[in-house]
Amino acid sequence: MKKVLNFLRSMRFGLTLLALIGIFSVIGTVIPQGNSLSWYAENYPSAHGLIMSLKLNDIFSSWYFLAILVLLCVNLIFCSLLRIRSVTKAAGDESVRTALLPVLIRLSPEGVKALEDHLEAIHCKAEKMAECKVYSKNRFGRYGSFITHLSILLVILTGATALYLPQVKDYTCYPGSSVVLEDGTRIEVFDFHIEDLSGRLDYSSNIRITLSDGRSSEQRDIKVNYPLAFGRYKVYQQTYGTAGSVTVTNLDNGGSDDMILDEKSFLSLDGVSGLWYLALYPDYLEDPSGNITLVSSVTGHFANPVYEVISVSDGVYAPVLAFPGEELQINSLVFRFNEPVEYPGLRVKETPPFINTMLIFSFVLMTAGLYVTFFCEPVFIKVSPEGYTAAGPKPEKMRMDLADRFGGFEINEKEES
Repeated sequence: MKKVLNFLRSMRFGLTLLALIGIFSVIGTVIPQGNSLSWYAENYPSAHGLIMSLKLNDIFSSWYFLAILVLLCVNLIFCSLLRIRSVTKAAGDESVRTALLPVLIRLSPEGVKALEDHLEAIHCKAEKMAECKVYSKNRFGRYGSFITHLSILLVILTGATALYLPQVKDYTCYPGSSVVLEDGTRIEVFDFHIEDLSGRLDYSSNIRITLSDGRSSEQRDIKVNYPLAFGRYKVYQQTYGTAGSVTVTNLDNGGSDDMILDEKSFLSLDGVSGLWYLALYPDYLEDPSGNITLVSSVTGHFANPVYEVISVSDGVYAPVLAFPGEELQINSLVFRFNEPVEYPGLRVKETPPFINTMLIFSFVLMTAGLYVTFFCEPVFIKVSPEGYTAAGPKPEKMRMDLADRFGGFEINEKEES
């Protein structure tokens, strides 16, 4: 059992776990997370089976990633919280152990007095121990390792809270419109395109976030794995869609409305005559005889969109295939079929405010722990009427510093005789 505990608290085990977390984090960055099976089959045709079976599509929620986080927390607890008692006891006994050390550097009475004056000038704390004094500085340096391990533990726990606690909601928003969240935060979508100018699949939305207090983010493009974070919100480009667009003009009064259609609907003034919108197809095939076969599914931009509608006039139903730019008049209504509208599906992640505060605190604590560990090494100096000796994690460094300053007061054996 002792060997198991020693292994769990060992630095090698902790570094191995950190390396694994780094590897999986890189994989989770390279492979877009949270998409459907069809998306991975389309974009990773030769590897989508492996991605889904190993949960590389949702790696940060996989059982093995969570197990690594738990083991790392166990390692840090053993390295910090459970060792604090022994660290505190060792720090408290350091003065007693230093007082028992033999005098290594012998000084003249003047040298001893000069040494004591110097140690007091650099704010060393003096303790009377029998016939000697023990001067100490940076005692809290013993806790540097503890503070560092504790801060790493807080970073992991807070990071896990930030990863699994936030509320996630999906929204559909057409270009030129906005989504208003429950607290009044507004997400505006200015533009969206499936392909870039070269025809390459891009899936990019141009958005801006305006918080309920009036603060606004920059207007920026977001893509898969490149979200926009502002305040406690992070907005992802999650999915996309293509909807029909029809302009309806009333010849009786000249009024006109633009309508975006993403489901079956009946456009009518009287509820009797009008246009049934059924579906929008991305492409079609035409044989030599003029027969048209509709293509129901493609990847990316709709190259040759076709509207499937039914004209209803005075009880007469007529199926129609319409193309962008064409018009269809039904009684006093004129329906103009426009180019389809491409729109994004946005995923909005809301992180509780305290998580950001805790992350900042954890990193500040880590910085403090590293500073204490490397720049605040504990120093203990035993000073007696005969001379002194230095103790601590790096006593040689202190001996060299004191030797440069008080070497002229040293007494060697020949001088004494």
